Amino acid sequence: MIFAYRPTETGLERLPPEGDPTGHLSEALWIDLLSPQPAQVAAVEALGISVPTLADMQEIEVSNRLYRDGDTEVLTIVLPGLDRNKEPSFGPVAFLITPERLFTVRYHTPRPFETFAAHAAQSSAGYAGRRRVFLSLIEEIIARIADLMEGVGVALDQQSHIAFRDPEPRGDELADALRALGKQSEQVAKYRHALLTVERALSSFGLGLVEDKDKGLTTILKAQVKDCQALTVHGDFLSGRIAQLTDVVLGLINLEQSDTSRILSVVAVLFLPPTLVASVYGMNFPFIPGLEHPHGYLIASALMFGSALGTYLLSKWKNWL
Repeated sequence: MIFAYRPTETGLERLPPEGDPTGHLSEALWIDLLSPQPAQVAAVEALGISVPTLADMQEIEVSNRLYRDGDTEVLTIVLPGLDRNKEPSFGPVAFLITPERLFTVRYHTPRPFETFAAHAAQSSAGYAGRRRVFLSLIEEIIARIADLMEGVGVALDQQSHIAFRDPEPRGDELADALRALGKQSEQVAKYRHALLTVERALSSFGLGLVEDKDKGLTTILKAQVKDCQALTVHGDFLSGRIAQLTDVVLGLINLEQSDTSRILSVVAVLFLPPTLVASVYGMNFPFIPGLEHPHGYLIASALMFGSALGTYLLSKWKNWL
């Protein structure tokens, strides 16, 4: 799919899809490609750029993610979003900045790409030119990552309630909390990775601003880099909270298992003395003292009951139960 936007007095306006593709796209300041088909790629490449494939965008070498192709600056970052099935996904997004316009290529749906056009007029960089659109879109992306990390903090507060405020958390609650903490840890790691790729892209983009001596955009770029660094520190803080809560939950699970094992052990000990008495009087020797006694059954039963009761009272006195 191709989404094309042109600047107006009130913001970015999405162009209608009707008409000749090349003529239609030539009017746009920002062209966004979502899982483009060959015909759509050809229509965009007719404007003089080379559209990277998903395999190209997934390369881990910096030279394949941040480079210049003639007059086109290519910056690839990794962002959280949704795939075609509306499931959480994490994939690359390529920004192609040409002298005339901004192109973006993606194969999943980060939320900022759906909301940015409506917020472009309120962004600090504005939308007058492809570089300002790029910085404004990055601003929307950073704000989205900040919201996602804030959501992780709220979820950690819920797990903290289970770990510290619930007087007797159940085993299933602890198991669910442990799974949730593992999921949140993975999310924070991905958000930090996204921030790292955004910061690297901004640093590469800043080189062109220094050459053009655009102080206004340079100031905005420095502020965005500081935002990325601050969110990275916040991610470290969230990772520390997750590690602490994970240790607490594991400790509570171990305590619960220890209590269960202790109870089973004491119950087993309660039956050891009666078992000993029953074993002695169950021997098949003809000369066991008291074997022929008329009240032998009652005496043996009393010994078994008394030994079990004595063991129980000892366990209560020692706080083993």
